[in-house]
Amino acid sequence: MLRSNTVRRVRALVSLPLLLAIALLTGCRAGGPAAEAPAGPWGGARLVQPAELAAQLADSAAAKPLLLHVGVAALYRQGAIPNSRYVGPASEARGIDAMLAAVKDEPKDRDIVIYCGCCPAVHCPNMKAAFAAMREAGFTNVKALWIEQDFERDWASHGYPTEKPAS
Repeated sequence: MLRSNTVRRVRALVSLPLLLAIALLTGCRAGGPAAEAPAGPWGGARLVQPAELAAQLADSAAAKPLLLHVGVAALYRQGAIPNSRYVGPASEARGIDAMLAAVKDEPKDRDIVIYCGCCPAVHCPNMKAAFAAMREAGFTNVKALWIEQDFERDWASHGYPTEKPAS
């Protein structure tokens, strides 16, 4: 018993430096962009941070993405990103249908940002379903607004632009 515990400890000590070397060689590091990219159907390259989107929207020379709110109507009515379109909860078939109808005449490479904000994006059933449906429909430049907590904390409380949409 003592011998097998010792062998396990030695293996663990040998494995730790090996794992660290592999991590360094592959570019994995703590605290950088790789550490911030969450798991999910969109992957790190498909996310847009709130500050990045707000800067793009504020830049008069920048091309503006098509903004689609894929969450619940009550949340959208409380405050939304200006010029965004409400399409409904993408966790429901009618929301997916409305979203696809809203983009039917758009080029497949159109810059599109989907957002919800009801909960952390990593758990949001609307974001995951919307992103998957857009990719399946052939849209190649779809990004998910990375809402870490909720729309209020990650967007509105930072002073990024919001508006109460007309009913």
